[in-house]
Amino acid sequence: MSVDPAAVEAIDVHTHVQASVHDTGGDDGGGFAAMAGYFKAGPVTRYTVPMLAGHYRERRMAAVVFTVDTAHLSGREQRPSNEEIAEQAALHSDVLIPFASVDPHRGAAGVKAARRLIEHHGVRGFKFHPTTQGFFPDDRMAYPLYEVIAEHGLTALFHTGQTGAGAGTPGGGGLRLKYSNPLHVDDVAADFPDLKIILAHPSFPWQDEALAIATHKPNVHIDLSGWSPKYFPSQLVHYANTLLKDKVLFGSDFPMITPERWLADFAKLEIRDEVRPKILKDNAARLFGLTGRP
Repeated sequence: MSVDPAAVEAIDVHTHVQASVHDTGGDDGGGFAAMAGYFKAGPVTRYTVPMLAGHYRERRMAAVVFTVDTAHLSGREQRPSNEEIAEQAALHSDVLIPFASVDPHRGAAGVKAARRLIEHHGVRGFKFHPTTQGFFPDDRMAYPLYEVIAEHGLTALFHTGQTGAGAGTPGGGGLRLKYSNPLHVDDVAADFPDLKIILAHPSFPWQDEALAIATHKPNVHIDLSGWSPKYFPSQLVHYANTLLKDKVLFGSDFPMITPERWLADFAKLEIRDEVRPKILKDNAARLFGLTGRP
């Protein structure tokens, strides 16, 4: 079974799994609390995959689910694991689409893991967070990973712009924003023209760079997660309504931003009636190959 676009009202392409079904999430050194403070989200629940499935099923939505492998900089192995996310998502495949995350610094071992996650665990894409993983997307170190993803016709989702990770902590937690300038994804899009790419978030302070890349490269899309739509820059709204109407995707960044909050603010945005369903569902359904669902 896979997500049936006709059975859901929206596809959220950006949600985070924050806890394993085997524990209560553990201690992340205060990073989760700092992130919640950055988003002014108040008390935020750490969601397991089954909890996410229930949350989105109740709302007649589907969601892409993932965590982020930051072992190189954080020194911590990701929890829950990619395998757990994929296996749990398979039990809820009517509403969940599993992505994996592999830190490019893992080298050949990471490439082997990516292939195994695709071929044996059914992941549908990979999340990269250049700032928390400490690499430029166009670093050739990461290219073997992109080769595997492109070979299987899957999607690479890159965090872009400022991040809540480390925000407000001394030295920003040692994290460097420069890695997440979307311009570094342009080389990737050029060198891997068959790789489906999503630039995550309004890319502050590099919004124009993101729009230029998505306009220039047919394989590049933009998700709108991580910001309330009422704060979207005017040029992003303009391009979403026009040149990029088939390439812009609904994403919330749940649990930091709830789909309810995002959708309520999106309803007030000046988006053309014929474009709204594209952003909320149709573009993602086509990108993930769900339109030809048997």
